[in-house]
Amino acid sequence: MDIELFYEEMGSGEPLILLHGNGEDHTIFDNVAKHFAKQYHVIAIDTRGHGKSPLGDEPFSLYQFAEDLNDFMDEHNIEKANILGFSDGGNVALIFASKYPEKVIKLIANGANTRPSGIKTIVHLAMLFRYFLYSVGAIFSEKFSYKKVLYYIMLYEPHITKEELEQITAPTLVLVGTEDLIKESESKYIKKSIPNSEIVFVLGDHFIVKNNTKDYIFAVEKFLNK
Repeated sequence: MDIELFYEEMGSGEPLILLHGNGEDHTIFDNVAKHFAKQYHVIAIDTRGHGKSPLGDEPFSLYQFAEDLNDFMDEHNIEKANILGFSDGGNVALIFASKYPEKVIKLIANGANTRPSGIKTIVHLAMLFRYFLYSVGAIFSEKFSYKKVLYYIMLYEPHITKEELEQITAPTLVLVGTEDLIKESESKYIKKSIPNSEIVFVLGDHFIVKNNTKDYIFAVEKFLNK
């Protein structure tokens, strides 16, 4: 890897890696991490170009983030881990688990999508509008240029095929909010395509990790304890 990813760890036991979403950092999992540190070795990572992790020279994409995770695990001698990914972190988790199934104990894909069309149309249109604004602003501002790249990923990635989902061998929880910005049909498609999987709807929007932490933790813990 051309960079060193920033991460925070706590607890001991089986590894549980936390992957945040687009434009965020590991702190979105603060309450979740503290809870699961009682039972797991929790590792919360800042994705390339997010939080305290540098941008580096490699392509800025979900597929590169999955390769970064693989490199991170190798560098830290983590043979297998439970992986919980939220939003684009969930997409990275799906990509990683399909490419490196032997490295995943259990997988939680929260608010994930396999294709841009998996996002609700009205949300997708709002993202397009913001992308246009940031594209104009990028001419004058480095900050807007960065935002443009973030929105590009949300608008044009990922492209995970059914065949790739079928490569995932770990028990998988598809976790979504009842009012998520991900289409319900998309979440059910992911569940149907992954052989050993289940789906749980938690009351709330896309950000149930922050807005309904109690029920979120309950759903994840119930799954991990099976």
